[in-house]
Amino acid sequence: MGLCNTASRVRRIGVTVTTVVAAFALSGCGSFIGRSQALDIAEINVSSPELRDGKPLPREFSCRGGRTSPPLRWSSQPLADAKSIAIVVDSRDSSAATVNWVLYNVPATTTELGPNAAEDPPEGTGQARVTSGKTGYDPPCKPGSYRFTVYTLNAKVDVKEGAPLPEILKKIADQTIARGRLTAVDIE
Repeated sequence: MGLCNTASRVRRIGVTVTTVVAAFALSGCGSFIGRSQALDIAEINVSSPELRDGKPLPREFSCRGGRTSPPLRWSSQPLADAKSIAIVVDSRDSSAATVNWVLYNVPATTTELGPNAAEDPPEGTGQARVTSGKTGYDPPCKPGSYRFTVYTLNAKVDVKEGAPLPEILKKIADQTIARGRLTAVDIE
């Protein structure tokens, strides 16, 4: 009898943990991305000709300006297991965390995106419906921090079109083998 109760309790705990992770993701707390179960995650260097780490986000990449996604560049040592790239942009202000853009299944050989790549993404890529419900780049509006994170994945993100954001973020987290980030603070 005690063994059955223990197994039941373990299942309930597993369901509770899964529910909490999904709730965080739905609320825009995509910070669990990058905390992959992999033991060794390689480092990616992320840069931009328009953004500087720790500096304000240029107005044109916010809701106050042109509303376009900024250009991004990244580099890392070639990884034999690399099958695709994912980009996740999230913002945090005093009241909430928001996922502003998720671009996935970028070819693994790609090392940069030009300005406004959300409007003209690389062939074969997908874009998730973000916290606001919009598909594509939803520019930050409130003062806070804005994280532009690039992930190298060991597989393509295999989801159906229109898959929920938590499902896509979970696949990215599970398949991450390298990661890098550029963070802007506030808006010009």
